Amino acid sequence: MTPSYQDRWWWKALYVLGIEIHSTEKRKFTVRLRRRLGYILAGWTLLMFITLLGLSRYSESPRFCVSCHIMEPYYKAWKGSKHSGVACVECHYPVASAKTLLWKKYQNFSMVVKYFTQTYSSKPYAEVDDSSCLQCHPNRLLEGKLVTKRGIHFDHRGHLTTTRRDRKLVCTSCHAQMTVGNHMEVTWNTCYLCHFKGIKSGREFNPFVGCLSCHDLPDKSVKLGNMTYNHKDFVGKRGVNCMNCHQDVVQGTGEAAQERCFSCHNQPEKLDRIKDLAFIHENHITQHKVACFHCHTEIKHQFSAPGKKELAYDCAVCHLNKHGGQKEFYRGVGAKGVPDMPSPMYLANVDCVGCHIVKASETLETHFRGANFKGSADESCVKCHGEKYRGMTESAKKMIQEDLEEMKKKLKQAVSPLMEQAVENAAYNLSFLENAHAVHNIYYAAQILRKTDAALSEAAQKAGISLPDLSDRPLMSGGFCAVMCHQKVGVKVPPEYVKFQGRNMPHLAHARMMSCVKCHEFGSHKNVQIRFKKEDCKVCHEF
Repeated sequence: MTPSYQDRWWWKALYVLGIEIHSTEKRKFTVRLRRRLGYILAGWTLLMFITLLGLSRYSESPRFCVSCHIMEPYYKAWKGSKHSGVACVECHYPVASAKTLLWKKYQNFSMVVKYFTQTYSSKPYAEVDDSSCLQCHPNRLLEGKLVTKRGIHFDHRGHLTTTRRDRKLVCTSCHAQMTVGNHMEVTWNTCYLCHFKGIKSGREFNPFVGCLSCHDLPDKSVKLGNMTYNHKDFVGKRGVNCMNCHQDVVQGTGEAAQERCFSCHNQPEKLDRIKDLAFIHENHITQHKVACFHCHTEIKHQFSAPGKKELAYDCAVCHLNKHGGQKEFYRGVGAKGVPDMPSPMYLANVDCVGCHIVKASETLETHFRGANFKGSADESCVKCHGEKYRGMTESAKKMIQEDLEEMKKKLKQAVSPLMEQAVENAAYNLSFLENAHAVHNIYYAAQILRKTDAALSEAAQKAGISLPDLSDRPLMSGGFCAVMCHQKVGVKVPPEYVKFQGRNMPHLAHARMMSCVKCHEFGSHKNVQIRFKKEDCKVCHEF
Protein backbone atom coordinates (compact mmCIF):
# COMPACT_ATOMS: atom_id res chain seq x y z
CA MET A 1 0.00 0.00 0.00
CA THR A 2 1.43 3.39 -1.05
CA PRO A 3 1.99 5.64 1.95
CA SER A 4 0.17 9.03 2.05
CA TYR A 5 2.17 12.19 2.84
CA GLN A 6 -0.72 14.68 2.88
CA ASP A 7 -1.19 14.28 6.60
CA ARG A 8 2.44 14.99 7.45
CA TRP A 9 3.34 18.43 8.91
CA TRP A 10 6.33 18.91 6.66
CA TRP A 11 4.20 18.14 3.56
CA LYS A 12 1.79 20.89 4.56
CA ALA A 13 4.69 23.30 5.18
CA LEU A 14 6.17 22.60 1.75
CA TYR A 15 2.76 22.95 0.15
CA VAL A 16 2.38 26.41 1.66
CA LEU A 17 5.77 27.35 0.17
CA GLY A 18 4.68 26.12 -3.26
CA ILE A 19 6.16 22.64 -3.32
CA GLU A 20 3.73 19.66 -3.84
CA ILE A 21 4.72 16.05 -3.22
CA HIS A 22 2.43 13.26 -4.66
CA SER A 23 2.56 9.51 -4.23
CA THR A 24 2.47 7.14 -7.25
CA GLU A 25 2.36 3.38 -7.73
CA LYS A 26 5.52 3.15 -9.84
CA ARG A 27 7.48 5.71 -7.92
CA LYS A 28 7.40 6.53 -4.29
CA PHE A 29 6.65 10.26 -4.85
CA THR A 30 6.74 13.12 -7.37
CA VAL A 31 7.54 16.80 -6.75
CA ARG A 32 5.80 19.73 -8.46
CA LEU A 33 6.82 23.35 -8.02
CA ARG A 34 3.99 25.85 -7.94
CA ARG A 35 4.13 29.52 -9.08
CA ARG A 36 3.84 30.57 -5.45
CA LEU A 37 7.43 29.36 -4.83
CA GLY A 38 8.75 31.74 -7.45
CA TYR A 39 6.96 34.66 -5.82
CA ILE A 40 8.29 33.71 -2.41
CA LEU A 41 11.89 33.35 -3.64
CA ALA A 42 11.72 36.62 -5.53
CA GLY A 43 10.32 38.41 -2.51
CA TRP A 44 12.90 36.86 -0.19
CA THR A 45 15.73 37.80 -2.56
CA LEU A 46 14.48 41.36 -2.76
CA LEU A 47 14.19 41.58 1.01
CA MET A 48 17.74 40.26 1.47
CA PHE A 49 19.06 42.69 -1.13
CA ILE A 50 17.36 45.65 0.55
CA THR A 51 18.60 44.48 3.96
CA LEU A 52 22.19 44.04 2.77
CA LEU A 53 22.08 47.37 0.96
CA GLY A 54 20.83 49.04 4.11
CA LEU A 55 23.49 47.38 6.24
CA SER A 56 26.12 48.30 3.67
CA ARG A 57 25.05 51.93 3.75
CA TYR A 58 24.88 51.87 7.53
CA SER A 59 28.41 50.44 7.72
CA GLU A 60 29.62 53.57 5.92
CA SER A 61 27.95 55.83 8.45
CA PRO A 62 29.83 57.45 11.33
CA ARG A 63 27.13 56.04 13.62
CA PHE A 64 28.36 52.57 12.74
CA CYS A 65 31.94 53.57 13.60
CA VAL A 66 30.98 54.87 17.03
CA SER A 67 29.08 51.67 17.85
CA CYS A 68 32.52 50.40 18.90
CA HIS A 69 33.40 52.10 22.20
CA ILE A 70 37.08 52.59 21.34
CA MET A 71 36.03 54.90 18.51
CA GLU A 72 34.19 57.33 20.77
CA PRO A 73 37.01 59.93 21.18
CA TYR A 74 37.64 59.88 17.43
CA TYR A 75 33.94 60.31 16.76
CA LYS A 76 33.72 63.26 19.15
CA ALA A 77 36.76 64.89 17.53
CA TRP A 78 35.13 64.46 14.10
CA LYS A 79 31.70 65.64 15.30
CA GLY A 80 33.12 68.92 16.58
CA SER A 81 35.26 69.63 13.53
CA LYS A 82 34.72 71.33 10.19
CA HIS A 83 34.58 67.88 8.60
CA SER A 84 31.50 66.77 10.54
CA GLY A 85 29.48 66.76 7.31
CA VAL A 86 31.85 64.28 5.63
CA ALA A 87 31.45 60.56 6.39
CA CYS A 88 34.46 58.76 7.82
CA VAL A 89 34.84 56.41 4.85
CA GLU A 90 35.08 59.33 2.41
CA CYS A 91 38.51 60.14 3.84
CA HIS A 92 39.73 56.98 5.50
CA TYR A 93 39.42 54.88 2.34
CA PRO A 94 40.96 55.67 -1.06
CA VAL A 95 39.00 57.45 -3.75
CA ALA A 96 36.16 55.14 -4.87
CA SER A 97 36.55 52.66 -7.71
CA ALA A 98 35.22 49.15 -8.30
CA LYS A 99 38.28 47.69 -6.64
CA THR A 100 38.35 50.06 -3.68
CA LEU A 101 34.59 49.67 -3.17
CA LEU A 102 35.05 45.95 -2.57
CA TRP A 103 38.02 46.71 -0.35
CA LYS A 104 35.88 49.07 1.72
CA LYS A 105 33.26 46.39 2.27
CA TYR A 106 35.87 43.86 3.21
CA GLN A 107 37.38 46.30 5.69
CA ASN A 108 33.98 47.03 7.22
CA PHE A 109 33.20 43.34 7.56
CA SER A 110 36.60 42.58 9.09
CA MET A 111 36.08 45.34 11.67
CA VAL A 112 32.76 43.82 12.70
CA VAL A 113 34.38 40.40 13.04
CA LYS A 114 37.24 41.83 15.14
CA TYR A 115 34.75 43.62 17.35
CA PHE A 116 32.69 40.52 18.13
CA THR A 117 35.77 38.30 18.51
CA GLN A 118 37.45 40.86 20.79
CA THR A 119 40.61 40.93 18.63
CA TYR A 120 40.58 44.66 17.86
CA SER A 121 43.29 47.08 18.98
CA SER A 122 42.54 49.63 21.67
CA LYS A 123 44.39 52.20 19.54
CA PRO A 124 42.90 52.01 16.04
CA TYR A 125 44.95 53.41 13.21
CA ALA A 126 43.85 54.38 9.71
CA GLU A 127 45.68 56.06 6.86
CA VAL A 128 44.27 58.98 4.91
CA ASP A 129 45.60 59.24 1.38
CA ASP A 130 46.22 62.61 -0.27
CA SER A 131 43.74 61.71 -3.01
CA SER A 132 40.97 61.64 -0.40
CA CYS A 133 41.77 65.20 0.67
CA LEU A 134 41.99 66.47 -2.92
CA GLN A 135 38.43 65.30 -3.64
CA CYS A 136 37.19 68.37 -1.82
CA HIS A 137 40.28 70.57 -1.84
CA PRO A 138 41.61 70.28 -5.41
CA ASN A 139 42.84 73.88 -5.51
CA ARG A 140 45.05 73.70 -2.41
CA LEU A 141 48.14 73.12 -4.52
CA LEU A 142 47.28 75.92 -6.92
CA GLU A 143 46.10 78.76 -4.71
CA GLY A 144 49.62 79.86 -3.82
CA LYS A 145 50.52 81.48 -0.54
CA LEU A 146 47.91 82.06 2.11
CA VAL A 147 47.76 83.51 5.61
CA THR A 148 46.20 81.41 8.38
CA LYS A 149 43.93 82.72 11.12
CA ARG A 150 46.99 82.85 13.34
CA GLY A 151 48.73 85.15 10.88
CA ILE A 152 51.15 82.49 9.63
CA HIS A 153 52.23 82.56 5.98
CA PHE A 154 51.90 79.19 4.30
CA ASP A 155 52.11 77.65 0.84
CA HIS A 156 50.75 74.13 0.19
CA ARG A 157 52.68 73.85 -3.06
CA GLY A 158 56.07 74.16 -1.41
CA HIS A 159 55.24 71.60 1.25
CA LEU A 160 53.55 68.91 -0.86
CA THR A 161 55.33 69.07 -4.21
CA THR A 162 58.93 69.31 -3.00
CA THR A 163 61.15 67.53 -0.52
CA ARG A 164 61.75 69.51 2.67
CA ARG A 165 64.72 68.63 4.89
CA ASP A 166 64.87 65.31 3.00
CA ARG A 167 61.24 64.54 3.92
CA LYS A 168 58.40 64.11 1.44
CA LEU A 169 55.33 65.39 3.26
CA VAL A 170 51.70 64.37 2.81
CA CYS A 171 48.48 66.10 3.87
CA THR A 172 48.28 64.30 7.21
CA SER A 173 51.84 65.32 8.08
CA CYS A 174 50.32 68.63 9.18
CA HIS A 175 46.58 67.88 9.38
CA ALA A 176 46.33 65.47 12.30
CA GLN A 177 43.71 62.73 12.26
CA MET A 178 42.76 63.55 15.82
CA THR A 179 43.32 66.53 18.04
CA VAL A 180 41.29 67.76 20.98
CA GLY A 181 38.15 69.37 19.57
CA ASN A 182 39.30 69.09 15.95
CA HIS A 183 39.71 66.45 13.30
CA MET A 184 41.97 66.59 10.25
CA GLU A 185 42.97 70.15 11.09
CA VAL A 186 46.43 71.63 11.45
CA THR A 187 48.49 70.52 14.44
CA TRP A 188 51.05 73.29 14.81
CA ASN A 189 53.45 71.16 16.81
CA THR A 190 54.16 69.21 13.64
CA CYS A 191 55.28 72.44 11.98
CA TYR A 192 57.58 73.21 14.91
CA LEU A 193 59.19 69.78 14.67
CA CYS A 194 60.20 70.31 11.04
CA HIS A 195 61.21 73.95 11.37
CA PHE A 196 63.13 73.78 14.67
CA LYS A 197 64.51 70.27 15.26
CA GLY A 198 68.29 70.08 15.39
CA ILE A 199 68.92 73.73 14.53
CA LYS A 200 69.16 75.29 18.01
CA SER A 201 72.39 75.05 19.98
CA GLY A 202 73.25 77.67 22.57
CA ARG A 203 72.84 81.08 20.97
CA GLU A 204 72.92 79.62 17.47
CA PHE A 205 69.34 79.43 16.22
CA ASN A 206 68.47 79.61 12.54
CA PRO A 207 64.95 78.20 12.09
CA PHE A 208 64.29 76.49 8.79
CA VAL A 209 63.43 79.21 6.20
CA GLY A 210 63.72 81.86 8.94
CA CYS A 211 61.30 83.63 11.28
CA LEU A 212 60.01 86.14 8.74
CA SER A 213 59.05 83.47 6.22
CA CYS A 214 56.18 82.52 8.50
CA HIS A 215 55.65 85.67 10.58
CA ASP A 216 55.02 89.30 9.67
CA LEU A 217 56.59 91.96 11.84
CA PRO A 218 53.89 93.43 14.09
CA ASP A 219 52.58 96.75 12.74
CA LYS A 220 51.61 98.10 16.12
CA SER A 221 54.05 99.44 18.67
CA VAL A 222 54.40 97.50 21.90
CA LYS A 223 54.27 99.34 25.23
CA LEU A 224 56.34 97.68 27.97
CA GLY A 225 56.39 99.54 31.24
CA ASN A 226 57.00 103.19 30.38
CA MET A 227 58.79 102.35 27.11
CA THR A 228 57.34 101.88 23.62
CA TYR A 229 58.94 99.54 21.08
CA ASN A 230 58.24 98.89 17.42
CA HIS A 231 59.49 95.68 15.83
CA LYS A 232 60.02 97.33 12.46
CA ASP A 233 62.45 99.81 13.98
CA PHE A 234 64.59 97.12 15.59
CA VAL A 235 64.29 94.17 13.19
CA GLY A 236 63.51 95.96 9.95
CA LYS A 237 65.74 99.06 10.11
CA ARG A 238 68.54 98.00 12.44
CA GLY A 239 68.66 94.30 11.60
CA VAL A 240 68.33 93.11 15.19
CA ASN A 241 68.01 89.33 15.37
CA CYS A 242 64.69 88.02 16.71
CA MET A 243 66.63 85.74 19.07
CA ASN A 244 68.04 88.71 20.98
CA CYS A 245 64.66 89.06 22.69
CA HIS A 246 62.96 85.75 21.97
CA GLN A 247 65.66 83.22 22.86
CA ASP A 248 63.14 81.08 24.76
CA VAL A 249 60.56 80.68 21.98
CA VAL A 250 61.54 77.06 21.39
CA GLN A 251 61.35 74.44 24.13
CA GLY A 252 62.11 70.78 23.56
CA THR A 253 64.37 68.86 21.22
CA GLY A 254 61.96 66.61 19.32
CA GLU A 255 64.10 63.53 19.83
CA ALA A 256 62.85 60.13 18.65
CA ALA A 257 63.83 57.57 21.29
CA GLN A 258 64.22 53.98 20.11
CA GLU A 259 61.88 52.85 22.89
CA ARG A 260 59.01 54.37 20.92
CA CYS A 261 59.69 51.95 18.07
CA PHE A 262 58.72 49.04 20.33
CA SER A 263 55.07 50.11 20.40
CA CYS A 264 54.77 49.02 16.75
CA HIS A 265 57.82 46.90 15.90
CA ASN A 266 59.66 43.96 17.42
CA GLN A 267 61.71 42.72 14.46
CA PRO A 268 65.46 43.30 15.05
CA GLU A 269 66.08 43.97 11.36
CA LYS A 270 63.64 46.89 11.48
CA LEU A 271 64.86 48.26 14.79
CA ASP A 272 68.44 48.23 13.48
CA ARG A 273 67.50 50.79 10.79
CA ILE A 274 66.59 53.56 13.23
CA LYS A 275 69.60 55.61 12.06
CA ASP A 276 68.60 55.35 8.39
CA LEU A 277 66.57 58.56 8.44
CA ALA A 278 65.76 58.57 4.73
CA PHE A 279 64.28 55.08 4.96
CA ILE A 280 62.49 55.79 8.24
CA HIS A 281 60.76 58.94 6.98
CA GLU A 282 59.93 57.52 3.56
CA ASN A 283 58.21 54.49 5.09
CA HIS A 284 56.51 56.19 8.00
CA ILE A 285 55.53 59.61 6.59
CA THR A 286 55.28 59.32 2.83
CA GLN A 287 54.03 55.75 2.52
CA HIS A 288 52.06 55.13 5.70
CA LYS A 289 51.14 58.65 6.88
CA VAL A 290 52.27 58.02 10.45
CA ALA A 291 51.90 61.11 12.65
CA CYS A 292 55.24 62.62 13.65
CA PHE A 293 54.54 62.42 17.38
CA HIS A 294 54.15 58.68 17.30
CA CYS A 295 57.95 58.75 17.23
CA HIS A 296 59.13 62.22 18.25
CA THR A 297 58.81 64.15 21.48
CA GLU A 298 57.09 67.50 21.31
CA ILE A 299 58.67 70.86 20.51
CA LYS A 300 56.84 73.92 21.78
CA HIS A 301 56.90 77.34 20.15
CA GLN A 302 55.72 80.21 22.32
CA PHE A 303 57.04 83.42 23.82
CA SER A 304 56.97 84.54 27.42
CA ALA A 305 54.70 87.38 28.49
CA PRO A 306 56.58 90.62 29.23
CA GLY A 307 58.10 90.53 32.69
CA LYS A 308 57.50 86.77 33.09
CA LYS A 309 60.58 85.33 31.41
CA GLU A 310 62.59 83.05 33.74
CA LEU A 311 65.93 83.51 31.92
CA ALA A 312 66.55 79.80 32.48
CA TYR A 313 68.84 79.45 29.48
CA ASP A 314 71.41 76.88 28.56
CA CYS A 315 74.82 78.08 29.78
CA ALA A 316 76.10 77.65 26.21
CA VAL A 317 74.10 80.71 25.17
CA CYS A 318 76.88 82.89 26.61
CA HIS A 319 79.61 80.51 27.81
CA LEU A 320 80.90 78.86 24.64
CA ASN A 321 83.23 75.85 24.63
CA LYS A 322 83.96 76.12 28.33
CA HIS A 323 86.51 73.60 29.61
CA GLY A 324 86.94 72.19 26.10
CA GLY A 325 90.74 72.08 26.53
CA GLN A 326 90.51 70.27 29.85
CA LYS A 327 88.14 67.68 28.39
CA GLU A 328 90.39 67.05 25.39
CA PHE A 329 93.49 66.81 27.57
CA TYR A 330 91.79 64.36 29.93
CA ARG A 331 90.76 62.26 26.94
CA GLY A 332 94.31 62.48 25.59
CA VAL A 333 93.52 64.05 22.22
CA GLY A 334 94.20 67.35 20.42
CA ALA A 335 97.97 67.91 20.46
CA LYS A 336 99.78 68.25 17.11
CA GLY A 337 102.16 65.49 16.15
CA VAL A 338 101.45 63.51 19.32
CA PRO A 339 99.58 60.17 19.43
CA ASP A 340 96.38 59.98 21.50
CA MET A 341 96.89 58.94 25.10
CA PRO A 342 93.78 58.90 27.33
CA SER A 343 94.23 59.26 31.06
CA PRO A 344 93.87 55.95 32.96
CA MET A 345 91.12 57.59 35.00
CA TYR A 346 89.25 58.55 31.83
CA LEU A 347 89.45 54.94 30.66
CA ALA A 348 88.00 53.94 34.04
CA ASN A 349 85.03 56.29 33.35
CA VAL A 350 85.94 58.69 36.16
CA ASP A 351 84.00 61.89 35.44
CA CYS A 352 84.86 65.47 36.46
CA VAL A 353 82.90 65.12 39.71
CA GLY A 354 85.28 62.34 40.78
CA CYS A 355 88.05 64.88 41.50
CA HIS A 356 86.21 68.21 41.75
CA ILE A 357 84.78 67.55 45.18
CA VAL A 358 85.39 70.78 47.12
CA LYS A 359 82.51 73.26 47.03
CA ALA A 360 83.34 76.92 47.48
CA SER A 361 82.25 78.32 50.82
CA GLU A 362 79.04 80.33 50.91
CA THR A 363 79.72 84.06 50.60
CA LEU A 364 77.90 87.05 49.21
CA GLU A 365 79.88 86.58 46.01
CA THR A 366 78.81 82.95 45.57
CA HIS A 367 75.24 83.98 46.38
CA PHE A 368 75.16 86.28 43.37
CA ARG A 369 77.59 84.53 41.00
CA GLY A 370 77.09 80.89 41.91
CA ALA A 371 79.47 78.38 43.47
CA ASN A 372 81.90 76.03 41.76
CA PHE A 373 83.29 72.67 42.83
CA LYS A 374 87.07 72.60 42.65
CA GLY A 375 89.59 69.81 42.63
CA SER A 376 91.55 69.41 45.86
CA ALA A 377 95.31 69.04 45.56
CA ASP A 378 95.24 66.41 48.29
CA GLU A 379 91.76 65.17 49.10
CA SER A 380 90.79 64.34 45.51
CA CYS A 381 93.58 61.75 45.19
CA VAL A 382 93.51 60.51 48.78
CA LYS A 383 89.76 59.88 48.63
CA CYS A 384 90.25 56.97 46.21
CA HIS A 385 93.92 55.99 46.40
CA GLY A 386 94.79 56.46 50.06
CA GLU A 387 97.24 58.53 52.11
CA LYS A 388 100.30 57.45 50.10
CA TYR A 389 99.07 59.66 47.26
CA ARG A 390 98.88 62.82 49.34
CA GLY A 391 100.94 65.62 47.80
CA MET A 392 101.31 64.02 44.36
CA THR A 393 99.10 66.60 42.62
CA GLU A 394 101.24 69.50 43.82
CA SER A 395 104.41 67.64 42.83
CA ALA A 396 102.99 67.03 39.37
CA LYS A 397 101.99 70.69 38.93
CA LYS A 398 105.46 71.87 39.96
CA MET A 399 107.22 69.40 37.64
CA ILE A 400 104.99 70.30 34.69
CA GLN A 401 105.48 74.03 35.22
CA GLU A 402 109.29 73.73 35.44
CA ASP A 403 109.56 71.67 32.24
CA LEU A 404 107.06 73.93 30.49
CA GLU A 405 109.17 77.02 31.28
CA GLU A 406 112.28 75.32 29.90
CA MET A 407 110.42 74.43 26.71
CA LYS A 408 109.27 78.03 26.30
CA LYS A 409 112.89 79.19 26.52
CA LYS A 410 113.89 76.64 23.90
CA LEU A 411 111.03 77.76 21.63
CA LYS A 412 112.21 81.39 21.77
CA GLN A 413 115.61 80.34 20.43
CA ALA A 414 114.07 78.62 17.38
CA VAL A 415 114.13 81.57 14.97
CA SER A 416 115.06 80.01 11.62
CA PRO A 417 112.54 80.23 8.72
CA LEU A 418 113.31 76.54 8.12
CA MET A 419 111.71 75.76 11.48
CA GLU A 420 108.41 77.55 10.84
CA GLN A 421 106.19 74.46 10.94
CA ALA A 422 107.94 72.94 13.94
CA VAL A 423 107.71 76.25 15.82
CA GLU A 424 104.01 76.62 14.99
CA ASN A 425 103.21 73.11 16.25
CA ALA A 426 105.35 73.60 19.36
CA ALA A 427 103.64 76.92 20.23
CA TYR A 428 100.22 75.29 19.84
CA ASN A 429 101.15 72.28 21.99
CA LEU A 430 102.66 74.37 24.78
CA SER A 431 99.61 76.65 24.86
CA PHE A 432 97.36 73.58 24.92
CA LEU A 433 99.36 72.09 27.78
CA GLU A 434 99.31 75.31 29.82
CA ASN A 435 95.67 76.31 29.33
CA ALA A 436 94.20 72.84 29.70
CA HIS A 437 95.89 72.29 33.09
CA ALA A 438 98.21 69.41 32.22
CA VAL A 439 97.75 67.75 35.61
CA HIS A 440 94.49 66.32 34.21
CA ASN A 441 96.63 63.80 32.29
CA ILE A 442 100.31 63.82 33.26
CA TYR A 443 101.16 60.95 30.89
CA TYR A 444 99.85 62.93 27.94
CA ALA A 445 101.68 66.02 29.23
CA ALA A 446 104.97 64.11 29.32
CA GLN A 447 104.35 62.77 25.81
CA ILE A 448 103.55 66.25 24.43
CA LEU A 449 106.70 67.75 25.94
CA ARG A 450 108.83 64.82 24.79
CA LYS A 451 107.55 64.84 21.20
CA THR A 452 107.65 68.64 20.96
CA ASP A 453 111.22 68.75 22.27
CA ALA A 454 112.31 66.07 19.79
CA ALA A 455 110.57 67.82 16.87
CA LEU A 456 112.24 71.14 17.68
CA SER A 457 115.66 69.51 18.05
CA GLU A 458 115.29 67.68 14.72
CA ALA A 459 114.17 70.84 12.89
CA ALA A 460 117.00 72.85 14.50
CA GLN A 461 119.59 70.28 13.39
CA LYS A 462 118.35 70.57 9.78
CA ALA A 463 118.42 74.36 10.01
CA GLY A 464 121.93 74.35 11.47
CA ILE A 465 120.85 75.83 14.79
CA SER A 466 122.00 74.63 18.18
CA LEU A 467 119.21 74.24 20.74
CA PRO A 468 119.41 72.78 24.25
CA ASP A 469 118.50 69.10 24.66
CA LEU A 470 115.81 68.79 27.34
CA SER A 471 115.20 65.05 27.05
CA ASP A 472 116.86 64.37 30.42
CA ARG A 473 114.37 66.45 32.38
CA PRO A 474 112.21 64.31 34.72
CA LEU A 475 108.86 64.74 32.97
CA MET A 476 110.19 64.29 29.42
CA SER A 477 112.54 61.45 30.31
CA GLY A 478 109.87 59.39 32.05
CA GLY A 479 111.77 59.59 35.30
CA PHE A 480 108.80 61.29 36.94
CA CYS A 481 107.21 57.88 37.45
CA ALA A 482 109.98 56.84 39.83
CA VAL A 483 110.62 60.24 41.44
CA MET A 484 107.04 61.41 41.95
CA CYS A 485 104.93 58.27 42.31
CA HIS A 486 106.64 54.93 42.76
CA GLN A 487 108.85 55.82 45.68
CA LYS A 488 105.89 57.21 47.61
CA VAL A 489 103.69 54.16 47.12
CA GLY A 490 106.47 51.68 47.92
CA VAL A 491 107.44 50.46 44.43
CA LYS A 492 111.22 49.80 44.23
CA VAL A 493 112.38 51.79 41.21
CA PRO A 494 114.68 51.37 39.58
CA PRO A 495 115.66 47.75 40.39
CA GLU A 496 119.36 47.23 40.99
CA TYR A 497 119.76 44.58 38.28
CA VAL A 498 117.60 43.42 35.34
CA LYS A 499 118.02 40.55 32.85
CA PHE A 500 118.96 41.69 29.33
CA GLN A 501 119.82 39.15 26.63
CA GLY A 502 120.88 36.61 29.22
CA ARG A 503 123.03 38.95 31.28
CA ASN A 504 122.53 40.77 34.58
CA MET A 505 122.56 44.43 33.65
CA PRO A 506 123.18 47.01 36.43
CA HIS A 507 119.95 48.91 35.86
CA LEU A 508 120.31 51.26 38.87
CA ALA A 509 123.81 52.33 37.83
CA HIS A 510 122.59 53.17 34.32
CA ALA A 511 119.58 55.09 35.65
CA ARG A 512 121.92 57.33 37.63
CA MET A 513 124.05 58.08 34.56
CA MET A 514 121.40 58.70 31.85
CA SER A 515 117.74 59.42 31.35
CA CYS A 516 115.22 56.64 30.98
CA VAL A 517 114.30 57.58 27.39
CA LYS A 518 117.78 56.61 26.20
CA CYS A 519 116.68 53.00 26.47
CA HIS A 520 112.91 53.03 26.91
CA GLU A 521 109.83 54.35 25.11
CA PHE A 522 107.26 55.70 27.57
CA GLY A 523 103.55 55.74 26.96
CA SER A 524 100.63 55.73 29.37
CA HIS A 525 100.63 54.17 32.82
CA LYS A 526 102.57 50.86 32.95
CA ASN A 527 103.22 51.10 29.22
CA VAL A 528 107.03 51.13 29.04
CA GLN A 529 108.80 49.49 26.11
CA ILE A 530 112.47 48.73 25.41
CA ARG A 531 113.54 50.59 22.28
CA PHE A 532 117.30 49.90 22.18
CA LYS A 533 119.27 47.00 20.75
CA LYS A 534 122.50 45.30 21.73
CA GLU A 535 124.35 47.43 19.18
CA ASP A 536 123.34 50.56 21.12
CA CYS A 537 125.35 49.33 24.10
CA LYS A 538 128.55 49.38 22.00
CA VAL A 539 128.50 53.18 22.13
CA CYS A 540 129.78 52.88 25.68
CA HIS A 541 130.78 49.23 26.08
CA GLU A 542 133.09 46.79 24.29
CA PHE A 543 131.92 43.19 23.82
